[in-house]
Amino acid sequence: MMRTLGFLPLLTYPDASSEKLVINAIAVAKHLDLDIRAECIYVDIPDVSTALSGILLNVPQMIREAEYKSRAAGKKLLDALRIAAVEAGVSVTTDETNAPPSGIGEIAASQARYGDLSLMEWDAADSSTRLVAEEVLFGSGRPVVLLPSSMTVGVIDHVMIAWDGSRVAARALADAAPFLMRAKRISIATVLDEKPVDKKVGQRLELALQRRGLTAEVLALRVEGRAIGEALQAHALEFGAQLLVMGGFGHSRIRDFVLGGATADVLNDVRLPILLSH
Repeated sequence: MMRTLGFLPLLTYPDASSEKLVINAIAVAKHLDLDIRAECIYVDIPDVSTALSGILLNVPQMIREAEYKSRAAGKKLLDALRIAAVEAGVSVTTDETNAPPSGIGEIAASQARYGDLSLMEWDAADSSTRLVAEEVLFGSGRPVVLLPSSMTVGVIDHVMIAWDGSRVAARALADAAPFLMRAKRISIATVLDEKPVDKKVGQRLELALQRRGLTAEVLALRVEGRAIGEALQAHALEFGAQLLVMGGFGHSRIRDFVLGGATADVLNDVRLPILLSH
């Protein structure tokens, strides 16, 4: 039987991934019976020093210190991952690679294509983490599970699906199958006052899941003037959901990401684990 593989990028520059990511990723892997392939990405900074910069700053020394810090952080994360994996009984393999600062997201996205889903940390205060997550979401062709560093992920028994019948919502639904098969409760959230939506799309999905042997409830929600992503997360937390599933709208334009409204809202403030699929 083919095993499901989760991809875990461990970032080391400019700020390192936290050990909370390791704990949360292992928790998700144990819940889904995933194997984990972790890629520790060290920074490789090109020397762009000039005669003048050598007088004002010791650029080569600064580069050496940054690269040393990157490698030290990576080794610490890999050690923590191996220990947590053994304790949880999760199979982990690790790889290490170097990338220039501008190429970290590209490396992560290309490596993510060899897994079934990516597990990524989300810290609202860390803009570099967001850039890498966006590149993996829009460039890998694989779903991304965002794990907020502000919380510890436990058992994911209640899954909420943000559903409007769109292509990206359908893609996210398919990618969320491992979570849905293990969920004790599935909610289908349809938002009625944000854009024109067929009021029956929720019932159609409920029936489609029922045909697959899954029981779900339909929740007709309203944003009531709030941003759509904020409202979806607020409702998810209100109903006790432990994972929000939604399609990721947007595209990349020469390394700048143009995001859809709901996706941008969610990425501005991730408040619970979210599976995004593009």
